[in-house]
Amino acid sequence: MIYLDLLIGFLKVGMFSFGGAYGAIPLIRDVVLHYGWMDEDALVDMIAISESTPGPIMVNLATYVGCNKAGVLGGILATLAVVSPAFLFIILLVTLINGLAGKKRIKAAFNGIKPCIIGIILAMGVSMVGKNCISPIISEKDILPTMLTIVLAAVFFGYHALFKKKMSPIILIITAAIAGLIVYGI
Repeated sequence: MIYLDLLIGFLKVGMFSFGGAYGAIPLIRDVVLHYGWMDEDALVDMIAISESTPGPIMVNLATYVGCNKAGVLGGILATLAVVSPAFLFIILLVTLINGLAGKKRIKAAFNGIKPCIIGIILAMGVSMVGKNCISPIISEKDILPTMLTIVLAAVFFGYHALFKKKMSPIILIITAAIAGLIVYGI
């Protein structure tokens, strides 16, 4: 039964995830919580780990959840389920692209989808900030995540102001990992 659940759950994620990995996070969250594969805190941790490791977030999360819940076969099944729809869609799209690329309605549809994807990503970001940064302050619990977020934002924007170029995501991830080790102990 777990194999069927992994297949169906991650096929849903693969089929209905538009806008890349960040746009898929709300759908991944819904599927993972619905099946009880992770709780909210574990999911946030896995999103951070998946973002920090090579490869797409969706693939990393699917592989982790599949392996965690059903071993190597589960990991393979979940990974194939999450990537198959996009793979098939790209093959279909490449086949049709020459005839459709210049069509006004196709361009209009994609221009309509872009703001939706931006809204989904923004809503997930706001939700994560609220849960992990604002909620601890209001409930007077652990405010370290909020302080760490502020410090990392200052490092990011300070780097940009100082060097007049954007900070590499790799440097920011390494900085965040080091700060996490310092704040939460080795």
